[in-house]
Amino acid sequence: MARAGLEVADIFRDHGAAWRAANIGHISLDQMKVTSAVERCRTAALGGHVTRCEDCMHEHIAYNSCRNRHCPECQSGAAKAWLAAPEAELLPVRYFHLVFTLPKPIADIARQNKREIYNLLMRASADTVIKIAADPKHLGARVGITSVLHSWGSAMTHHPHVHMIVPGGGLSADGTKWITCRKNFLLSVRVLSRLYRRLLLEGLAKLHSAGKLQFFGDHAKLADPAVFGAFLQTLRKIDWVVYAKEPFAGPKAVLAYLSRYTHRIAASNSRLVRFDAASVTFKVKDYRVDGPRRHTTMTFATEEFIRRFLIHVLPKGQHRIRHYGFYGNGNRAANIARIRELIGARAPSRNDTGDANGGDTDQHPRVLALPCPCCGGRLMITDTFAPAQHPRAPPRSARDAA
Repeated sequence: MARAGLEVADIFRDHGAAWRAANIGHISLDQMKVTSAVERCRTAALGGHVTRCEDCMHEHIAYNSCRNRHCPECQSGAAKAWLAAPEAELLPVRYFHLVFTLPKPIADIARQNKREIYNLLMRASADTVIKIAADPKHLGARVGITSVLHSWGSAMTHHPHVHMIVPGGGLSADGTKWITCRKNFLLSVRVLSRLYRRLLLEGLAKLHSAGKLQFFGDHAKLADPAVFGAFLQTLRKIDWVVYAKEPFAGPKAVLAYLSRYTHRIAASNSRLVRFDAASVTFKVKDYRVDGPRRHTTMTFATEEFIRRFLIHVLPKGQHRIRHYGFYGNGNRAANIARIRELIGARAPSRNDTGDANGGDTDQHPRVLALPCPCCGGRLMITDTFAPAQHPRAPPRSARDAA
């Protein structure tokens, strides 16, 4: 099967049931819920609505989405909705992009302890930046952080890492000044990597002592405190790498990045090339190679593709986007207003953030986000139908007019 508009949902609908039967007893409840949601997304099983174009009167049936955060079909719309708030909070300053990864030995045990180690990864990486930035020998300021958790590499391998967006400066300790960093330098990655290593290893030791880590299979021996202590000791002797990427050109570049990364999942629909009963071919990017050869394709057995997709299902309630420092949720609005005052920047208007209706939608008809397939006009919602029901046929007069 090779066609335009190929979807991950097609793979699950055609082969998901057989994969679940073959792997019964090895699938978590969260993974089962994801497979069900992806298979049912935008089908009659979830209900939907009938729309009519206000220009050509074409009637269109649209099925409801599952809204599962692991569904490739639903994430683009979720990203657009989420971006409205960050757009209003962006500051007219240079932004920096940091990436914190887990060494492979820790990534391996993270698969068996996702909630605990993912939380530790996000907290340790944020604490690292906040502590180093607060040190007068470095920046001497309280910074703001937006962190995004990803758990995959391009080939859908388990590769937990955090993408971090940090404004190029921060508030002074007394909150009376905005302290700007150097033009193309935020903090030393060497200093960051050493503190990050210490904080994360200390966190792992505490989790183990509290009995919050589980080990199975080849890692079962790590349940022994002495063995786990030796395991941590080997990780203290290796270098941990924190990547500092080129700084963003400005707030618009930050938005462009966030729109791509905040709601990205392990395998988007756009990466699929073809699939059949035996295999799935999809696009990958080899970061070790420069030039045209960086972009290539990989082919997996269909059951292996499904397995790799599902190892990136997050535990229920796990937040993959978090804010720290002056972006922390408690005083975020007040902090941003104070920073704008200090640097002499105006707050964006509603029109600047795309809210043309001033937030009042009660007086406007319900409109489908997609344009009319016939003329590109607006599709007005005229009727809804419940899950597993078939929509009523359009009135004959409407069909004749169309």
